[in-house]
Amino acid sequence: MVFPSLLVLRRYVLWALAALLTAVLLLVLVIALFGWNWLRAPMERMALQHTGRELVLSGDLTVDFGWPVARLHATGVRFANPAWAKEKQMVTADGVAVGLDLSSLLKRNIAFTEVRLEQASIFLEQSNKRKSWLLDINQQDENDRIHIGRVALDHGTLGYDDLDQKTSIRAQLATASGETSRATALDLSFSATGQFKGLPLKAQGSGGPVLALRDTSQPYPLKLTASLGPTQVQVDGTVTGLLAFSAVDMQMALSGGSLEQLYPLLGIAFPGTRAYSVAGHLWHVGQRWRFEKFSGRFGASDIAGFVEVTTGGQRPVLNAVLNSRLLALADLGPVIGARSGSLAQAVKDPQAQKRVLPELPFKTERWDSVDADVQLSAKTLRRAEALPLEDLSVHLKLQDSVLTLDPLNFGLAGGQLQTRITLDGRSTPIQASAQVRARKLLLSKLFPTVDLNQASIGQINGEFKLSGTGNSVGDMLASANGQVGLVVAGGQVSRLMMEKIGLHLWEILALNLTGDKLIKLRCAVADFQVKSGVMQTEALVVDTQVTTLLGSGNIDLAHEQLDLTLTPKTKTTSPVALRSPIYIRGSFAQPQVSVDKGQVAARAAGAVALGLVNPLLALLPLIDAGPGQDSDCGQLVRDARALPRPARSPGQVSK
Repeated sequence: MVFPSLLVLRRYVLWALAALLTAVLLLVLVIALFGWNWLRAPMERMALQHTGRELVLSGDLTVDFGWPVARLHATGVRFANPAWAKEKQMVTADGVAVGLDLSSLLKRNIAFTEVRLEQASIFLEQSNKRKSWLLDINQQDENDRIHIGRVALDHGTLGYDDLDQKTSIRAQLATASGETSRATALDLSFSATGQFKGLPLKAQGSGGPVLALRDTSQPYPLKLTASLGPTQVQVDGTVTGLLAFSAVDMQMALSGGSLEQLYPLLGIAFPGTRAYSVAGHLWHVGQRWRFEKFSGRFGASDIAGFVEVTTGGQRPVLNAVLNSRLLALADLGPVIGARSGSLAQAVKDPQAQKRVLPELPFKTERWDSVDADVQLSAKTLRRAEALPLEDLSVHLKLQDSVLTLDPLNFGLAGGQLQTRITLDGRSTPIQASAQVRARKLLLSKLFPTVDLNQASIGQINGEFKLSGTGNSVGDMLASANGQVGLVVAGGQVSRLMMEKIGLHLWEILALNLTGDKLIKLRCAVADFQVKSGVMQTEALVVDTQVTTLLGSGNIDLAHEQLDLTLTPKTKTTSPVALRSPIYIRGSFAQPQVSVDKGQVAARAAGAVALGLVNPLLALLPLIDAGPGQDSDCGQLVRDARALPRPARSPGQVSK
């Protein structure tokens, strides 16, 4: 009974082999007689069923079998875009040659090891989370796409549209030789126009003839010159992995109107600056991007150093060390929100009511785009002669939308301003605080444009502590609360300067003839309470050997107005003095110093009237007999030193 069963089984096997052989022979016969063109219709039907889009193969189709890659070549190829796309066809090419990975095909994945296109036009588009290069019916399945290893082009057009991102680019590509297999390292030339994220784009350059999209080991050579809105960029080097940029190594030159304009391109908040241009080395490996060994200028200042961005966290982390040999102070204006030329305009045209304090708001909505740690130092500052700043050192940190400048140190008048500023951008308006220590400022350098002060001797120390709210520096100061205190304990000042302040005409005449002298400065104290942006005097005293100045009034930071009165009290008898309070009024841009004209006129009129009776009596109204006395400097100094002192950062040394 066993042997008949074996015979039947053998018969079935032979029939199956014969049927398979017949099918293969028929397939070979069909291919021999008709080629591979009979596959065009099945392929077109499959494409339509799977994607809902039309595939047209109007030319010859050839297949060269191999394992694991089979090579297909078709002419007259068109593949449609989805109905919602702007361009009707996604791919149009005179010829297409692809390497089909059969091992991936067995896993129901389509992968092309390489694609070569002849006279091709490619238009890609995405909108409302749909991408035209995804092959599912709704163009939303990221896994339903053709994976392409390399692309080679001889001539063609590449278009990309993204309505949501305000992006539309059209590029023309060509190889110099016309034969991609013989092209040299930089034989692919291209030019592009359009807009990127709403900014006008123009670009041209050259690269390798084969675009290694997924090759993470072979660097792709690239030279590019582009303008994107106000930003100009030039690069020359290599990129590895064109889809993911797994590595970058190139020289880059960058210029533009302001670093702030890079935000739409990079998604990282940079401060506003004046026009800039920098050139250096850009490299990228893993999650690190580094622009190093760069140098350049912004405004009239030079800049050098490195900037490094690390990705992969909650937000990018930026680290930078920047150095400047010569930093123009005016170039820092945009950083703190000052309008270009605002001070000059305010001084020139006071009727225009231009503000001196910076009024442009900080863009805190961008602060959460990056965490930053930046150090900047400047050896020399270019500034107005009346502003005796000497150098700059600043350490900036931005963490979770909280901006800290600690320290922000200036050299001022031979001493130091040691500053710590915090701006909390998590709230609207910004919560701001500032702590400033003035140390060892030299009287002789504090007002360099005042000749009478050049011989003065003494050091100024002080403490500022302010807090306020606002989205600009001007608004923060307009709402500020806190204390401001300055102290000079001991020193010497110009006697001529003090006699002029006291309007002692006889002494002024004598010193002009004999020469100026130094007199003892017992103390000087300025103590202001600051409430809602108004600095109210608590103590304002300058006590010298010959005169005591007593001050009162306020400084309105919100309206940028001065309202101070200085009353001189002479300690010695002056035979000819006009004696009058000194008023400091007006705006920050146009301060006005004046005397009480009524008092001066009354004393002059009295002198004239007495002179008619007896010429010797004419001097009586002009004699200043005192009785100014020494102020209690010790108490004033103790009061000023009792002001709260700002906490020092770890490692910060008091000078």
